[in-house]
Amino acid sequence: MAPRAYDFKRIESKWQAYWEEQKLFRTDPSSAKPKYYNLMMFPYPSSVLHVGHGRNYILGDVLTRYKLMRGFNVLSPMGWDAFGLPAENAAIRDKTPPAESVNANIANIKLQLKAWGIGYDWDREVATCHPGYYKWTQWVFLVLYKQGLAYKKMAPVNWCPSCNTTLANEEVVEGNCERCGAEVVQRKLEQWFFKITEYAQRLLDDLSLLDQWPEKVRTMQANWIGRSEGARVDFKIAETGDPLPCFTTRPDTLWGVTFMAMAPEHPMIESLVAGTPQEATVKDFVRRMRTVSARERAAEAGDKEGVFTGKHVINPVNGDKVPLWVTNYALMEYGTGAVMAVPAHDQRDFEFAKQYGLDIRVVIEPKNEKLDAASMTEAFVEDGVQADDSPFAGMPNREAIDKIITYLEEKSIGAKTVNYRIRDWLISRQRYWGAPIPIIYCDKCGTVPVSEKDLPVELPEMSDFVPKGKAPLATVPSFVNTTCPECGGPATRETDTIAQWLCSCWYFLRYLSPRDDAQPFDRELVDKWLPVDQYVGGVEHAVLHLLYSRFIVKVLHDAGYVGFVEPFGKLFTQGMICKEGFRCPALHNAWVKPEEVNGGKHVKTGADVVQEMAKMSKSKFNVVSPDDLIETYGADTERLYTLFIGPPEKDAEWSDQGVVGASRFLNRLWDVVTDQAEGLKGIEPYRGKSEGLPAAAKDLRRKVHATIEKVTRDCDGEFHFNTSVSMTMELLTELRASIDTDLGPQKQQILREAVEALIIVLSPFVPHICDELWQILGNKQSILTLPWPEYDPDALKADEVEIIVQVNGKVRGRLSAAPDADEDTVRKVADGLESVCRFTEGKTVRKVIYVPGKLLNIVAT
Repeated sequence: MAPRAYDFKRIESKWQAYWEEQKLFRTDPSSAKPKYYNLMMFPYPSSVLHVGHGRNYILGDVLTRYKLMRGFNVLSPMGWDAFGLPAENAAIRDKTPPAESVNANIANIKLQLKAWGIGYDWDREVATCHPGYYKWTQWVFLVLYKQGLAYKKMAPVNWCPSCNTTLANEEVVEGNCERCGAEVVQRKLEQWFFKITEYAQRLLDDLSLLDQWPEKVRTMQANWIGRSEGARVDFKIAETGDPLPCFTTRPDTLWGVTFMAMAPEHPMIESLVAGTPQEATVKDFVRRMRTVSARERAAEAGDKEGVFTGKHVINPVNGDKVPLWVTNYALMEYGTGAVMAVPAHDQRDFEFAKQYGLDIRVVIEPKNEKLDAASMTEAFVEDGVQADDSPFAGMPNREAIDKIITYLEEKSIGAKTVNYRIRDWLISRQRYWGAPIPIIYCDKCGTVPVSEKDLPVELPEMSDFVPKGKAPLATVPSFVNTTCPECGGPATRETDTIAQWLCSCWYFLRYLSPRDDAQPFDRELVDKWLPVDQYVGGVEHAVLHLLYSRFIVKVLHDAGYVGFVEPFGKLFTQGMICKEGFRCPALHNAWVKPEEVNGGKHVKTGADVVQEMAKMSKSKFNVVSPDDLIETYGADTERLYTLFIGPPEKDAEWSDQGVVGASRFLNRLWDVVTDQAEGLKGIEPYRGKSEGLPAAAKDLRRKVHATIEKVTRDCDGEFHFNTSVSMTMELLTELRASIDTDLGPQKQQILREAVEALIIVLSPFVPHICDELWQILGNKQSILTLPWPEYDPDALKADEVEIIVQVNGKVRGRLSAAPDADEDTVRKVADGLESVCRFTEGKTVRKVIYVPGKLLNIVAT
């Protein structure tokens, strides 16, 4: 009988409707099954999804389906990270109110996720822009405020001139806005901050709890927190006596300080130069430096620039009066923003001193060697011994550090100090689309938090929401003017909004009770379900969302609201999917549309273009629409190719031809199973031992159970789904070959076992076709309701294995032997191989290395 046609459109529509009707992905809170919280990072609804986004959700769905079949009570929810810059920038671009834009994108993305066959408990859906959600985001803000962890201050901040708002340090990537790519500049503004620095050590220490996180992510967080041990040294301004403390990891070089370098953002600069002849020059330099990214200024190879302030500082260890400069390479991110400069032992200081004719003084020297500062061509940065200028002369410099710190403490001119690179988290934004900060200002009572009973402070509708550099909410009198909750007098509201990152720092808690109007989350439920068992998302969030979420959970724990200190037990960060795009160097390396390129030139300008592989992005015009793929090949084809494209933790290149290959495989699967279905209906799968079966039957069963074992191992945590898919492809090939092979009297049972196993282990990857084939085989229920198959270790055993024979490390032959054959047995067979004898004849065997069942290496000379 000819196989049925593979009508993927009908099949996928049918089974998506069935899964939804049967509520197979709805979590039962009362279930006695072991819990499994499987979470995928929720998307920004700023546009529709492309196939690169699909990797995150498809990977997560494979795990959800597998865990359901393993007997877990799975929680797999989905929602929308709908507030903030991504959604608002998209709304501005489309000239659509943000609420309207977001709702339209949510509806479209939801259709896309369902078209992929992704299973979620949609009863738990949340959107961070809904008042019922951001009421509790404002509550989280107030928790931090009441704990003394939220404060407002005037400070130099990162400013994106394109987004017209402040940015946290973590949102600045290589000097540019993480969201729009514009170059970030510095401004001095009064802003709200969270004291994440108070949790720096705990955030660092507790990385040891996250042994199921990628090492790369833990390293990124550790580096961002940036703990360094050293000393605070209390320098003073010579002309005023004002303290100017600095932090150094090299107190052993204190006697070599010849000038002090201040960061252009240092808060003392303005008062230091006010009314002095240097004021205009210093201020001009500061203004210019604040337009240059910190990364560019800190570059080792960059030009070193600076201006003299006209002031000096007193070195407390020797009383030296040294000049105070503002330099481009001193950063507020490091220590106090004032850096003691030791040109003889720091290369950047050395280059600066040479350029501006400043003193160079040697205080660390190689043992038994004197260095002449005048003849030095570069800084001496190796370890050595303290020079004669120091009270610790002759002592190895590393040994001297602790003694010098003790000396500073005894003299009350410094102290042992731990410094952190991380800075407090700037959370206020001068944008419209965000949760209003729940703070009121009263002339009588000062800064007053909004009462919890008055939450949410709702975001008013605005027709003109385009950012202009100041908070748009400040232009809405009905929002601004309010009553003080303490004295009842007239007051005004804070008009900045909360950065969207806070919205996503606790969303995983809200999924447990998403419609609860009385509390942000149910303590009993979150303590039962959290930490999240498996979190799947992009590594680009390592020092943004992932670090912030850890901080917020620790704050909630300390305030008594949750019983755990880390939100995510196991983390998987998928690689990006990349596709070629076109850049035009003549257009400032802008990306251009493929349809605008002909013969290697940009048709509009005639300029040459460069073809380059890049992460899929609408701005690079290299996205692939899942909608088109599903229409042409079906969702299962896209799912299969996405999983097969490469190791999921690594970046991968999209290939249209690869999609065709995945489609062919599914069609072969369909043809084989539907062709055999009638003959296999009513047949029980083989459940006996392989012993006594024909060799072909043993081989097929070995491949069946090896495939079950491999897919099980990958779904249990290794996530190497590309090799799992490869195994199923090999099994299908062997199954096809076995149909016309003598498998013995139990042939139909053995074929039934193979077909069933293939369909079941493939079902988390390509669920629609597998459920349909399962039904064609005579079954009524979805595969999701079945238990996961167990592999038979006995079936994996081979009667014989191939052993590679080497002579002096080079392959000279192969032989077959029993898997448990000992060295003597294998050696005797190897000695009889003519290809081996040619290389051992007339030589003395010095050593034999045997790896049982795999390798025999004969060392002969």
